[in-house]
Amino acid sequence: QAHVVESGGGLVQPGGSLRLSCIASGVSFSDNAVGWFRQAPGKERELVATLTPGITTTYQNSVKGRFTISRDNDKNAAYLQMNNLKVEDTAVYYCAVADGGSYGRGYWGQGTQVTVSS
Repeated sequence: QAHVVESGGGLVQPGGSLRLSCIASGVSFSDNAVGWFRQAPGKERELVATLTPGITTTYQNSVKGRFTISRDNDKNAAYLQMNNLKVEDTAVYYCAVADGGSYGRGYWGQGTQVTVSS
């Protein structure tokens, strides 16, 4: 049974930075796509960034140039470096590992809260 755990969330002022971490067991980041999603209060969950096994990245337009997704295969970990954070980035952030190319069938963590506020 795969298990995914996120960490690194917190409270930060606008313009600040946070680095989210995602550790998985029972599933390999090197063989599966990994994605970071977020859900703000009253809004739908949305895709923030993805990283394929072939190291292709995609980003939501609103985070391009500010967020960077990466992974460490040796640690079976993935990261989301978030710079120049904005109030509208406030959300619960989730890490997901795709199963057969599908995040819907994949493995999800419980989420970590990111709050951007002055």
